[in-house]
Amino acid sequence: MESPANHAELLTATVLLDIALVLAVGTLVGRWVGRLRQPAVIGEVLAGVALGPSLLGLLPGNPTAWLFPAEARPFLSTVAQVGLALFMFLIGWEFDPARLRSHRGTAAAVSIGSIVVSFGLGVALATLLYHRHDAVGVDRVGFTEFALFLGVAMSITAFPVLARILAERGLTGTRVGSIALVSAAIDDVLAWCLLAVVTAIVTASGPLDLVRMLLLLGVFLTVLRVVVRPLLVVMTRRWATTYLLVTVVATVFLASYATTWIGLHAIFGAFCVGLVMPRQPAAELREQVCRPLEHVSMVLLPVFFIVTGLGVDIGGLTAANLLELAAIVLVACVGKLTGAIVPAVSLGMSWRDAGILGILVNTRGLTELVVLSVGLQLGVLDGQMFTMLVLMALVTTALAGPLIRSGRTPATRPGEPDTADAAMTDARTGGTA
Repeated sequence: MESPANHAELLTATVLLDIALVLAVGTLVGRWVGRLRQPAVIGEVLAGVALGPSLLGLLPGNPTAWLFPAEARPFLSTVAQVGLALFMFLIGWEFDPARLRSHRGTAAAVSIGSIVVSFGLGVALATLLYHRHDAVGVDRVGFTEFALFLGVAMSITAFPVLARILAERGLTGTRVGSIALVSAAIDDVLAWCLLAVVTAIVTASGPLDLVRMLLLLGVFLTVLRVVVRPLLVVMTRRWATTYLLVTVVATVFLASYATTWIGLHAIFGAFCVGLVMPRQPAAELREQVCRPLEHVSMVLLPVFFIVTGLGVDIGGLTAANLLELAAIVLVACVGKLTGAIVPAVSLGMSWRDAGILGILVNTRGLTELVVLSVGLQLGVLDGQMFTMLVLMALVTTALAGPLIRSGRTPATRPGEPDTADAAMTDARTGGTA
């Protein structure tokens, strides 16, 4: 009979085997999709889906079940959450308010337009889908929670994936690329705020509990701004590399615990620490903190993909689900494209540039998967809806490269005046565009 000690050692070894398998398969598939000029995140997510019930689990003997046993999955989820917390910290840190000073008029209009239209269409779509996905297991999902969450899922733009696409396509220095980056940064902050509100509504047991959570969140944000940020400023100026890195990571984990205790998800705490993290001295912080965390996150995030992939079951989709999937993809694309193109054109951008901008802000990537994992953990999404939304994230992200190539280069190159923002300035000063 196997002893408890041996069982624990075998379980630990299984988790390590799983992580090794995830890294190997993720790297191989990531390199393959890279040859197709797709972001590596597409390959990593596909690797997670392939190792789950959608492919590997269909083979005789269900290899997914013995490679990723139920006992090992909580440990894999913990490892995934560590990588996710560090990733969310980096996302918050990448949001530089200084960026808002360039192209702020057009970027704000595009960001708000794309979020409002996408959110509204997502809520409208929820009225059609709710009756088929109103229960998760034995628990019933409220329409308000379902509709709000679907609206948030439609509103996401993946800032990291967008930045990578811009670099690969040589669009970083163009007006379109600059506006897209600023819009995506604004989108990220607004989307996380929306998700925080939805999470609070879902987890609150009543109006009084919701008020309690909002008050505690206010205290948490005040402590971050008044206490934590000044301490981090002092530490970045005086502390050695090792101590600074350890302190930042510890702060991220403490903040993640705090937001979890409040009733929100751990990612919100990590993201908020990234927002208050000092940006100067930029070169030293990037070398001492950012790059080490990027490397750790690069190793741990693939575990998040496999945890996500284990919840994706493409074979479980029915013919009706495929029609729903088509509607979800259509609404996701129409919401972002319309919400971005209309304000961009109305502010003076050419139709071609505005189209490229709409395609860029339609990328969802890893950011969408983070949102969907929160919905799954909260019990707002059933297995079929989760699978369809993951596929939507993959499709909208994969479309960006081919559509931009077909649209060729933007009409405006670096150094040319931003006619849209000029129009905004003229309007404010009483001039004519």
